Amino acid sequence: MRILADSNIIFVEEAFSDFGAMTIAEGREISPAQVKNADILLVRSVTKVNESLLAGSLVKFVANATTGTDHIDLRFLRDHSIGFVNAPGSNANSVAEYVVAALVRLSAVTGKRLENLTLGIVGVGNIGSRVLSLGRALGMNCLLCDPPKKASTGSDIYLPLQSVLKESDIVTLHVPLVATGPSATHRMVNADFLSSMKRGASLINTSRGDILDEQALRDHRRHLGFLVLDVWNNEPRPDPRTVALCDLATPHIAGYSWDGKVRGTEMIYTGACSYFFKQEKWRAPTAGAQPRPLVPGNAAHSIAEAVNHAYPILEDDALFRKIVSIDPAKRGEFFDEMRTDYPKRFEFCNYSVVAGDAMPAAVVSVLESLGFRITTPAQVAPED
Repeated sequence: MRILADSNIIFVEEAFSDFGAMTIAEGREISPAQVKNADILLVRSVTKVNESLLAGSLVKFVANATTGTDHIDLRFLRDHSIGFVNAPGSNANSVAEYVVAALVRLSAVTGKRLENLTLGIVGVGNIGSRVLSLGRALGMNCLLCDPPKKASTGSDIYLPLQSVLKESDIVTLHVPLVATGPSATHRMVNADFLSSMKRGASLINTSRGDILDEQALRDHRRHLGFLVLDVWNNEPRPDPRTVALCDLATPHIAGYSWDGKVRGTEMIYTGACSYFFKQEKWRAPTAGAQPRPLVPGNAAHSIAEAVNHAYPILEDDALFRKIVSIDPAKRGEFFDEMRTDYPKRFEFCNYSVVAGDAMPAAVVSVLESLGFRITTPAQVAPED
């Protein structure tokens, strides 16, 4: 078979080598001409897979190595008997850990203790559920809003949006992009949404840029607290005015942990093997050599130290802000290069925290709940 794959799918050539001949292309540049003679199309979130791309092609199977499907015309695939798999939950832990890093930064900047704050989670799917788990690990009071889940379960754990906005100190968004219908999320964060938030409340968006009305955000910015955006209108060319308003700004990389990307490839490989009745031969690699254990310098701040060590989010923010001063014609190229050349970011489970006698048991418990491994000074190998 002939395979066309996004160059940003990690280990794609190794995983799919037994399927046939592989052609690699930049995701945003995949064209009908390239797709025409392909049997299998492997994409991430930047390729719009629809009739315009696939009409007249030989494609029998499409796989998306990410969670979202708003860029995939699923009806067209069904109507033309084209197989499809994606990777739901593959990056859930990565995004949740990004949110934790943002919360730790928020606490450092504002001086507010996270355990005294209420976190409103809008959208409680794979990612929102993981954010809930880590938010509770940090001692935060968590409020949940998910109208579709409320409708299907009737559970009182899911609150009306207005209640969550009114009561939350921080609102974090984890909804899919849905254009129309009762569960539509396109531009859901508008003037009404923002004016309903508690004055001074913070906002985090790691879902999709188009759920947020950036003009409304700019109009209401003075009423908000800490602002974190990882996704943007008009990607890959975000509006510099919006970037300038953020306390943390990054180029749609919240779900870009090394672990998450490997899980995504593993999930679409498994799906392809199932669809084509092939025996699975490729095995996803592990992270390999563990990073050296982290020895906190201050037990009282060891949670922040561990999080910042595992994911120094300020480095992503600092590099991304250069986009404001770049020639507008080259902003898209810069945005995509940051994603394509993104360094290995390991999830918290790949790090060990050395817990000495001075580290309180409660802090150790939080670190374990966040996913860090705990070791004792005696278990640390001496320096070479």
